[in-house]
Amino acid sequence: MFKTMVLYFSLAVFSIGLAHKISTWFRYSIGANRFTSSQRVYAAARGMAATLFSPRILTLAKVFVLDVILQFRILRHDFGRWLAHFLIFGGFTMLLLMHALAVFTSAVVFKNYYSTINPFLFLRDFFGLLVIIGVALAAYRRFIRKASRPATSPMDVYTIVIFAAILVSGIVLEGAKIMSHSVFQDMVEEYAGPQEQSSLKALEAYWVRNFGLVSPEATSVPFGSALLAEGKTIHEINCKQCHSQPQWAFMGYGASRVMTPTAAYLDRTNVLTTLYYLHFFICLFGLAYLPFSKVIHIVVSPLSLLANSVMDRKTSDPANIATRQIMELDACTHCGACTEQCSLSFIHLIIPNTNIMPSEKIASIRTLAKGKDLGIRQFMLIQEGLNLCTNCNQCTLVCPVGINLQDLWFSVREGLFLKDIPEFMLLSPLSFHRGMMKKSIDSATYEKPIYRAREAISNEFEVGNYNYAMRLPVKPEGEKLLDGASKLLGESSFSNCYKCMTCTLACPVVRHYQNPAVELGLMPHQMMHAVGLRLWKLVFGSKMLWDCLGCYQCQENCPMMVPVTELIFLLRNMAISRTSQNFPQREAI
Repeated sequence: MFKTMVLYFSLAVFSIGLAHKISTWFRYSIGANRFTSSQRVYAAARGMAATLFSPRILTLAKVFVLDVILQFRILRHDFGRWLAHFLIFGGFTMLLLMHALAVFTSAVVFKNYYSTINPFLFLRDFFGLLVIIGVALAAYRRFIRKASRPATSPMDVYTIVIFAAILVSGIVLEGAKIMSHSVFQDMVEEYAGPQEQSSLKALEAYWVRNFGLVSPEATSVPFGSALLAEGKTIHEINCKQCHSQPQWAFMGYGASRVMTPTAAYLDRTNVLTTLYYLHFFICLFGLAYLPFSKVIHIVVSPLSLLANSVMDRKTSDPANIATRQIMELDACTHCGACTEQCSLSFIHLIIPNTNIMPSEKIASIRTLAKGKDLGIRQFMLIQEGLNLCTNCNQCTLVCPVGINLQDLWFSVREGLFLKDIPEFMLLSPLSFHRGMMKKSIDSATYEKPIYRAREAISNEFEVGNYNYAMRLPVKPEGEKLLDGASKLLGESSFSNCYKCMTCTLACPVVRHYQNPAVELGLMPHQMMHAVGLRLWKLVFGSKMLWDCLGCYQCQENCPMMVPVTELIFLLRNMAISRTSQNFPQREAI
């Protein structure tokens, strides 16, 4: 009765936790679009109905078999990861359904179900062995091989530890039950019925010889054939229908042979009961805590694979995209596949920001989605990590749970741009992916963060005041930045520039506009002239400084070999560095 109550309590906690987790998918948001929970629930219901009653149901079936059950998506990229994941996923799922939830599954499906008969006896240990091998491979890959992957988090350790604890305690418990004399006596009293003392001795002798029982009163040496034959007959009449030979449970039986010298002590001190409740509570704790831990991806990852197989940003309801992206945060397994394939992940070794690694962005984005207050420093680190991305889509292609990471980065970036924090990377046309996605962004939303960044630069250099004769006042640390420009100018014989306009005529940005003087503020040759005169306010207020593509046409065609493009890069760095240093630091956003 007590065990049943605890089981139902654990299932209740699991159900409540899972329901809460699902509710967050409709309550949290990370992108620029905002939908109410009711709108997102309605959109999800409508989308699922439209999918189930359309040809896309065949796509779902295909993905379910190939990517959810057989894990082919992982296999295409890494056999070692596939093997570890498939063994853990397959073995644990079968143990959960066949053994842990046997009262709801195996006992219902199979009329004469007993956990101590084949095939259940063998399969329980077989699936357990699969999980053990999978966990060992996962531990080897994470702690010993240490490939290019993110740092191991406490939740990664918990995942391995809880699996190991469940399996080890289960194997030890099974071994202790196989050799326990008290368990044998309890079985005899409950199932064998009234037997003569000699018959019970014969049955006990048979179990000592063939079932691994350790008896304090009998050994396997003096047993005669007649006694064993009698014991076999009694066994076949009373026990065979619910007890297969324990050798089929090869891990438990092996553990019982190792623990044989301690059998009498375990029986005498009732350690078996302790082992039973230890295993029982570890399993139920793991089940109850599952929705609140990383292991929830066992449930969410298949949903992510299925959802991404039939959803697309261009055709799907934006409300469903927002819901899917929150769900994807829980689907992440923190396996590091995206980081291993990222062409920029190594930069975190130079720039101390773990958010540059794709796998580490997920945890930060999850914190953002929950609406937690973040210090300005942490916020800017997240923003930097998101913007240092080439949008090559490799992370999405290799993600084993099908998360559309490129779409996720895009949505989060657009959400962060709505904050009152200037992002200077937007000042450059090198923000290529956002420009390509311009049609999917509201025009006001698209321009606002660009204006904000330009305004921050303008305010720092007082660009509105066109007193060109006044030199730029700078602090001592700012002098070093301006000295860099002066040094470059001197080394390049900038004084030889005679404003021939070759740089302007070669510039593709200038040719793009009908009236470039109005649109750009300064054309390249004018910018060089303004730099030579040290008219910094005019230089830093020019749109040309930020619209330069870095194609080097101006520099390659300059007859005086002035490093025009390199100078523009230096001026950008000067402006951004100074503005970033002086940007007001707030406690939270």
